[in-house]
Amino acid sequence: MNMKTIGIVSANYVSGNFGELTNKRTLASIPFGGRYRLIDFALSNMTNSGIKTVGVIAPYNSGSLIDHIGVGKPWSLDRKTGGLFVMPGSIFGVTLTGNRFLMRDIAANKSFLEMDDADYVVVTGSSDVCNIDYTPIIEAHAESGNPITIVTKKVDNAEDYRGFFVTKDGNGKVTEMVTHAERTADYFMDCFVIDRKFMIEFINWFGALDYMDVMDIVSQNLKTISVGSYEFKGYFGKISNLNDYFKVNMQLLDPKVMNEVFGSDRTIWTKVQDEAPAGFKPGSNVRNSLVAAGCEIEGTVENSIIFRSTKVAKGAVVKNSIILQHGDIKKSVKIDKAILDKYVTVNEGVQITGGEAPIVIGKSKSI
Repeated sequence: MNMKTIGIVSANYVSGNFGELTNKRTLASIPFGGRYRLIDFALSNMTNSGIKTVGVIAPYNSGSLIDHIGVGKPWSLDRKTGGLFVMPGSIFGVTLTGNRFLMRDIAANKSFLEMDDADYVVVTGSSDVCNIDYTPIIEAHAESGNPITIVTKKVDNAEDYRGFFVTKDGNGKVTEMVTHAERTADYFMDCFVIDRKFMIEFINWFGALDYMDVMDIVSQNLKTISVGSYEFKGYFGKISNLNDYFKVNMQLLDPKVMNEVFGSDRTIWTKVQDEAPAGFKPGSNVRNSLVAAGCEIEGTVENSIIFRSTKVAKGAVVKNSIILQHGDIKKSVKIDKAILDKYVTVNEGVQITGGEAPIVIGKSKSI
């Protein structure tokens, strides 16, 4: 099939559930997995699926996001035709955990849809972790004749998820969308394919409801809007709060998850930062951990994610923790179940221990 498709990545949403990690950055630009940012997955999934025109709806405080994505070169979006478009989002971005697609943001960027002749639009959030090929989803959408196809994932412990759960008929058509479910349920992955012309009509019909989320509108109009579904069966890491962020990072220590997210021919691209390989000094002890380039390890690291250019001194012990870029962990420090933001210095002899939830130390602090 010859199906021209463009993409929209919604990054204009935030939550108060990430503590100091989102004090000076957007949710989409939170570092992840030793060297990435969360938005890398959305952009990589687009370009790996052959989508060459992508609009990113950015929040008003988008400095960290713009610094990271630039003109889109890591994702081959720095092109004369199509490429990366950074589009303005409302200053009153979505703050509810389950909402991603504010109607006000979509309507304000209607011109992005009108200037292209694409058949379809892939719309996705920017804070979840998965490696997904949109090609078969677009094909299924085209064959279905439905104006919208949403992507779902069957999840256990549905009560732990925020967002929409869907009920389908025997043909995969969505008959109901609700915000609460228990046990096993079909979860909306904050991703859908929509006919471009229908999306423009949708904006014209419901533009006055600019305070609502697009999916709220769709869920209330299922009798008049035919919505299909496509079940994704790969790994999906939902990040809605600090505990999710910690859990999904730690799941990368499982080789099966790591291979599914990063081991395929669909590379997850990110901003290049050339650094020397990690150095492990005599006497260091590293077990079941990810240690990024530029690190110097003399102490003990267990079950942890250590980002670029972090130093762990002799006698220091880091367990069950995430240390972001340029951390400086001095001698005899003990860290367990903590998240340290960029440029944090932990001075000699200090102990940091989280409880049921990880403790967070804000950017550039010295403790």
